[in-house]
Amino acid sequence: MPDSHAEGRSGKNCACSKTIRKGNSGVMTKRLTKKDKEEKIEISPESVEMAAGAESEETTRHDLEKELEKTTKEAAENYDKYLRAAAELENYRKRAARDKADAINFGNETLMRDLLPIIDSLERALEHTSSSNDFDSFVEGLKLIYDKLLRTLEKNGVERIDAAGKDFDPNFHEAVLQVESVELDDNKVVETYENGYLLNGRLLRPVKVSVSKHIANEREIQ
Repeated sequence: MPDSHAEGRSGKNCACSKTIRKGNSGVMTKRLTKKDKEEKIEISPESVEMAAGAESEETTRHDLEKELEKTTKEAAENYDKYLRAAAELENYRKRAARDKADAINFGNETLMRDLLPIIDSLERALEHTSSSNDFDSFVEGLKLIYDKLLRTLEKNGVERIDAAGKDFDPNFHEAVLQVESVELDDNKVVETYENGYLLNGRLLRPVKVSVSKHIANEREIQ
């Protein structure tokens, strides 16, 4: 009679052992025991942590690549804007320099063009003088040319300063002589020696004048 304990031990050992069978096809197959299955599906915490870390690292790397791509694109756009702005600034500088040179070289072009007819008039007057002894006609021609010149200056913003009989103003007048006067108060313009002019309201040249110095008459002394 078989030993029941031995049989039990044999059954227990069978449950824990690995049995290898040869199928009809001649291929060796291995039947996994319960222990093998438990060992196969068992995952350690370290493995989980490593897997999570790898996944997090992959996500971070992907995010960094996207951010790098975005930043690189923005940098390229900004550099393109910089190049455009630099080119526009350089063009502006060249244009400003050219405009400045034109202003220096041709700023008086209008005035010079307006003066040409006056030169023509002077030339005709000189030609007429050389062929005629009519001095009165010559003087009359000079007066016409003078008036024409004044109108041309006024057209271009030049205005003569009227100083006769007015109070002396150092902003527009230049005193070259002081004249004692019984009739005039102090610092009155007595006479103009050289006309002064304004250019669009700004002093171009002061008027050279004589200025009065009041002196008391006999009645004032008494």
